[in-house]
Amino acid sequence: LSLFMSCSSNKNWIVLFDGKTVEGLRGYKQSDFPKDSWAVVDGALKSIPENGIDLISEEIFEDFELELEWKVEEGGNSGVFYFATEKSDEIWHTAPEMQVLDNKFHTDGKNSKTSAGALYDLIKPVIKNVKPAGEYNQVVIISKNKHIEHWLNGEKILEYDYQSNAMWELVDKSKFKDMPYFAKATSGHIGLQHHGEEVWYRNIRIRKL
Repeated sequence: LSLFMSCSSNKNWIVLFDGKTVEGLRGYKQSDFPKDSWAVVDGALKSIPENGIDLISEEIFEDFELELEWKVEEGGNSGVFYFATEKSDEIWHTAPEMQVLDNKFHTDGKNSKTSAGALYDLIKPVIKNVKPAGEYNQVVIISKNKHIEHWLNGEKILEYDYQSNAMWELVDKSKFKDMPYFAKATSGHIGLQHHGEEVWYRNIRIRKL
């Protein structure tokens, strides 16, 4: 199924970050890569805490398989967005998010719906298998015909049908209920959140399904 679950071939993969170059990424609502917000350190993209600008893929995706690895500092918080648009001032006003978090030391870890791997503020992971701060976690996100799967460290931790009635019922009970652009797009950018803390991403690649 993925780099982490099987030995899939390299065919058709688009590398968004190869450990050196950032050609596939730019700042949210910016034309260039925000070098004051993110640095390449030891083969990873590392956030620079003082300057919080989110990253998005240059390309837009609809049906896809996304793979990456992340780690956070103690108490760290970030997120992986998909179907992101630039119709709002903030990326999280438009895009669903797989939460990236230190569950142990961040307050969001106390709520399953905002814990690591969750569809942020909407669906909790059925398995809690996140690694502690300072260790890399392996992510796979799959989108196929509006069916979404979140995988973490080799296990499927949640799945849902995007834009289904069940999803909108969850949105109506969430912080997103009054955001006109949230989850309205069926294709969009992949995004990486800069939440102000230190986070590292590496081995970021995606393929269209």
